[in-house]
Amino acid sequence: MTPNSDNEDGEEVSPRKRRRTSKDTRQPRTRTLVLVPVLKRPQRSSDAAKAVRETHTPENRLSEAVGLANAIDLDVIYSAIVPMSEPRPSTLLGSGKVDELGGRVHDLDIGLVVVDHALTPVQQRNLETAWNTKVLDRTGLILEIFGARARTREGVLQVELAHLSYQKGRLVRAWTHLERQRGGSGFLGGPGEAQIELDRRMLQDRIDTIKRDLKDVVRTRNLHRKGRRKVPYPIVAVVGYTNAGKSTLFNKITGAGVVAMDQVFATLDPTMREVKLPSARRIILSDTVGFISDLPTMLVAAFRATLEEVVEADLILHVRDIAHEETEAQARDVEKVLNELGIDTLPVDGHILEIWNKIDLVSHERRAELQYEAQRNERPPVLVSAATGEGIVPLLDAIDGRLSVADEVLDIIIPGSLGSLLNWLHETCDVLAREARKDGSVELRLRIASEKKDRVLGQLRKAGLKV
Repeated sequence: MTPNSDNEDGEEVSPRKRRRTSKDTRQPRTRTLVLVPVLKRPQRSSDAAKAVRETHTPENRLSEAVGLANAIDLDVIYSAIVPMSEPRPSTLLGSGKVDELGGRVHDLDIGLVVVDHALTPVQQRNLETAWNTKVLDRTGLILEIFGARARTREGVLQVELAHLSYQKGRLVRAWTHLERQRGGSGFLGGPGEAQIELDRRMLQDRIDTIKRDLKDVVRTRNLHRKGRRKVPYPIVAVVGYTNAGKSTLFNKITGAGVVAMDQVFATLDPTMREVKLPSARRIILSDTVGFISDLPTMLVAAFRATLEEVVEADLILHVRDIAHEETEAQARDVEKVLNELGIDTLPVDGHILEIWNKIDLVSHERRAELQYEAQRNERPPVLVSAATGEGIVPLLDAIDGRLSVADEVLDIIIPGSLGSLLNWLHETCDVLAREARKDGSVELRLRIASEKKDRVLGQLRKAGLKV
């Protein structure tokens, strides 16, 4: 036995016991209760009622809310769908339901209640008072996740800006845990600036400072973007509902090591990689943050600089989890965010290519239905499985096809003495046909990508060829 395997009494300590002992020293996870308020009957003239999302089933809303809580390692002890007759201005839920849930919060020793609904500052304060615990609404929880995921300076600044904008209206709360110094960009603490004790004026000063810092970041990003335009490679942006498999697909195409897991918002900061298509066309593929229903407007605004990669993309790949029962509702949520960014989601211009992912998870009958539906579509989607790699080659061909609409076909004869130019054309263009002539020259039919047209024609003229 080695000295490290014994305790102080000389008794051997098993590896399992050592692991359990080391875990005991870690900070305990916050015991959490997740609630999804649902109207019993939709009300026609109630703006508050419209705030409750009805495009998704209550069961899926609950599953998604629990997934959001798990994304920041909260310990979900209890979750429930809570029916309500109408939203109450003071507490959202009825007094009887508030008392009932208060008893459950006490019995389960809950440290945090997540309400999957937008709460006003007054509702949040009153619920915290009634339940004697901390309460987060959907927006606050999503801000927490973004704060935990941000890694780049730009991402951290954007999350902090969104959080401070959200927090400005919630300084009415008077909890001691909100009065102490706490850091990071979220409610649950972490390293960062002390923000809670700031009054509205100081918050605004900090917001102004962050906006100035973000201008510098945006300026740098624009310089990088201009540099890419000089290459020039088309930008292809990958978007989709969170957990639709965007990052898995990105990794499969590029071989990159982007974090890809069964978790919402696993990827926050954008990643860009160069990809060579079958036609030899080179593109820059950009993986962006996943969207979600009711994504806070302040987050869309804060991440506008990051999402400009989507706005300026030559082609957008909309990845859908086609095996999900609410794939249509998720697609509408993504289109809503794209519309907020000023992107036309109508299929007529061919700017968006839909990718129906996770076909490996559907039945043979369902797959046949999807294939038939895809064939009848005005802009046919591509069926793929990012996990298995099925459909990746047709996807690359489809990307090539969408980007080649403005390409030019050129017939030209290359003298035998210009072997280096011939090789360069093979690397740069899509050679549709090649025929050797008796005089040693080569007749080529080239398809020249629109973004490379000036560069190719310049090289041909430089070699003394007429084009």
